[in-house]
Amino acid sequence: MAISSSEALSTSAVAPGWVVCLCAAWCRTCDAYRSVLDAAAAEHPGTRFIWVDVEDEAALVGDLDIETFPTLLMADAAGQVRFWGALPPQAGVLARMLSGLPAAAPMPEAQALLARIRAAYPD
Repeated sequence: MAISSSEALSTSAVAPGWVVCLCAAWCRTCDAYRSVLDAAAAEHPGTRFIWVDVEDEAALVGDLDIETFPTLLMADAAGQVRFWGALPPQAGVLARMLSGLPAAAPMPEAQALLARIRAAYPD
């Protein structure tokens, strides 16, 4: 069965334009993950990496209840959220995610959070 070009586009992996890590200062896992995220940022200069402390930037996070750290929000360069969730704090897992983001279902809460983050962290 042939795949139309629009179907091919929706299932093809794209490079992330935004990687937002939501963490907390008291979280020791986040402390260890910070160096992993910093290393990934150095390897992907075309991607914006943002570290958001959910307590220090509570107004930015809003009513979202982040229960598992680290939680990542990853979006393409156009600002479409492609991943939103907890990610094992391992460099290899992050590297695989950065190699290409899959198409994703709409995620209104994550999309609204990304809009607030983009406004708070302009280019």
